Amino acid sequence: MNLSSLVMTIAALQGAGGVSLAAAAAHVDANPLLATASQFLMIHAAAGLGLGARLGAGAPLPRFLAGAAFAMQAGVTLFAADLAARVYLGGKLFPFAAPMGGGLTILAWLALALWGAATLLRRD
Repeated sequence: MNLSSLVMTIAALQGAGGVSLAAAAAHVDANPLLATASQFLMIHAAAGLGLGARLGAGAPLPRFLAGAAFAMQAGVTLFAADLAARVYLGGKLFPFAAPMGGGLTILAWLALALWGAATLLRRD
């Protein structure tokens, strides 16, 4: 399986979802939850594209980097989906979905910091 392509495909879908939610927030429902979900998806879509490109370029510790990328993508998707559910479904996706998604996203960013530090200290 090509992890780089998978990370980039998920990122592209997140970007499309983010733009769609931005359009909905601007033209259908001005609920700030939609704007927040949109911003998170688009920002992390860009991060996912960068991570996918780095994986494709032969990153050191590629499985760790891919794991952090997938954790980030899962976390931000869960967070944004919960915010959208609150607007469109009238309630939470499930209890603690947004905090769990946000927490996973934060942990993924910390894992990326750890990956960066490990690659700095690596002796190849």
